[in-house]
Amino acid sequence: MPTSDGSLPVLATAEDGTRYRDLNGNGRMDPYEDPRLGPEERTEDLLGRLSLAEAAGLLFHTVIETGPGGALLEGPGQIAKSGTEQVVLGKHLSHFNVHGLESAEAAATWSNRLQQLAERTPHGVPVTISTDPRHGATQNAGASWETGFFSLWPEPLGLGAIGDEELVERWADTVRREYAAVGIRAGLHPVADLATEPRWARQRECLGQDAAWVSRAVRRALRGLAGDGSGPAVASTIKHFPGAGPQKDGEDAHFPYGRDQVYPGGRFAEHLAPFEAAVAEGTDAIMPYYGRPLGLSIDGEDIEEVGFGFNRQVLTGLLRERLGYDGVIVSDWELVNDNHVGEQVLPARAWGVEHLSPAERMARILEAGADQFGGEECTELLLDLVAEGTVSEERVRESARRLLRVKFRLGLFDDPYVDEQAAPAAVGREADRRAGHAAQATSVVVLHDDGGRLAALAAGAGERRIYVEGLHAEAAARLGTVVERPEDADLALLRIGAPFQPRDDLFLEAWFHQGDLAFTPGLAHRLARIRAHCPLVLDVDLDRAAVLTDIAPVTDTLTGTFGVSDLAWVDALTGTIPPRGRLPIEMPRSMQAVRDAPEDVPGGTADPLYPRGHGLTAD
Repeated sequence: MPTSDGSLPVLATAEDGTRYRDLNGNGRMDPYEDPRLGPEERTEDLLGRLSLAEAAGLLFHTVIETGPGGALLEGPGQIAKSGTEQVVLGKHLSHFNVHGLESAEAAATWSNRLQQLAERTPHGVPVTISTDPRHGATQNAGASWETGFFSLWPEPLGLGAIGDEELVERWADTVRREYAAVGIRAGLHPVADLATEPRWARQRECLGQDAAWVSRAVRRALRGLAGDGSGPAVASTIKHFPGAGPQKDGEDAHFPYGRDQVYPGGRFAEHLAPFEAAVAEGTDAIMPYYGRPLGLSIDGEDIEEVGFGFNRQVLTGLLRERLGYDGVIVSDWELVNDNHVGEQVLPARAWGVEHLSPAERMARILEAGADQFGGEECTELLLDLVAEGTVSEERVRESARRLLRVKFRLGLFDDPYVDEQAAPAAVGREADRRAGHAAQATSVVVLHDDGGRLAALAAGAGERRIYVEGLHAEAAARLGTVVERPEDADLALLRIGAPFQPRDDLFLEAWFHQGDLAFTPGLAHRLARIRAHCPLVLDVDLDRAAVLTDIAPVTDTLTGTFGVSDLAWVDALTGTIPPRGRLPIEMPRSMQAVRDAPEDVPGGTADPLYPRGHGLTAD
């Protein structure tokens, strides 16, 4: 496919008429350039041609940033450690995790320029551009990106609230089409973790807490990303093996205080189940989490208490040998080196092996069975390890082989380019936006409607006077005339976020909602004062579980949402799109119940206020 200027500088024709890309510029069609051959044969041919430095470059998957208007960024960015030419031409990297994107056209332009740059490498190995999720409304530089020119859907927890496997596949297929249109060919998702620990900061990325449902949904998500062959596939990365949900005390393993994963309820097998399903379905890659398991035994063998990315018993013994997985294992980001951004630092997540040097950590990751170093670009460390005999060249090429197979399966060697001018119309299409909007409204969970307010809202706005907080003007206008004070209103409608305890010491920490799940005592008092003047409809954006015990009694209608826009919420309230969501995770009755519950047990808190599956629907 040509770029906007119509150029494909390496396109050539073989003597038999076969069109191919002369990636090494030698004037003939080598087997790895032959589009008629299969990925295995082409991989083996190219692998024998690559220098050690080229092969080593494949084993690194680092962050990349874009310049204005789709320009390649030269020099370090806010997070990227090096300029684009330095990592592509100097270090031979060809896997990049892209962060901010300006627009669809700029993203496509940048992607094509990056692929053109890659043609200047000795064998023209094309770039694989990856991304964290982009189709929800949550921005977190460590986990997801809000991208307004794509269609917006509920967060995966919202898909879990709907519980429709076909919808999960449609969502993933939409993700595939929109990614591919701008040159993104690998998703660092879906998440197969079970949201069993109510305090964990990454619940919104999960599909729920029930292993059977999550296993089915993960398989459908993988099918959607793979596509049916009629369009480009997007490679999948299932994470975070073998299940990141049971974080000790709910703290996240990005940070030193959250390094431990525990299984007090003995439910490791349930957390593993969705990953077994993903392996059976054929996931392209698997990412282990940062956490180190405490007190874990598998098949009678005690597991070493080191991070999963360093753990040979888990990556080789369990994943490779027992589950039979031979795809790519990519470590989570920055297990080797500390990350310094501005005045902040995020220590290398080398939990259990903090005492090792960066080079020793790298050797340990390879020995464990991983293929690729996420968030790293220190190719010199790997080359030194080979030179000194600590890591064999064959071990490097073993992982390079797995990584090349995926590139060939994606068709990147034959045509990595996208149509820059067509990209804006190919993403965020009206039909996809409508589908995402409908899914958001459908996912709304009505926790209670004691005052029958939803029926009244369905009757229309009329002369209703409303007091609103957290609701933008366009959505509010569909419900009535906005007044400034509850005293003057016929109805109050408020949208708030789930509670958390802000932290901002370590880099990325501010993005993660962590700590206790109880609202401050003043909120219930303030809601009661509003309700004294008029009925109250309250929505809580549940990016993780919340203790709603104190605030539920002072509302007439209470809803829970998972990344739902104001307009979609209004459509649900009015019945324009009936809310059919049921809780994919339980809402605990108290923080004490949370603290007493085993982190690995789905629905493990005593006497939850709202159990999983709760939701008032018209069905």
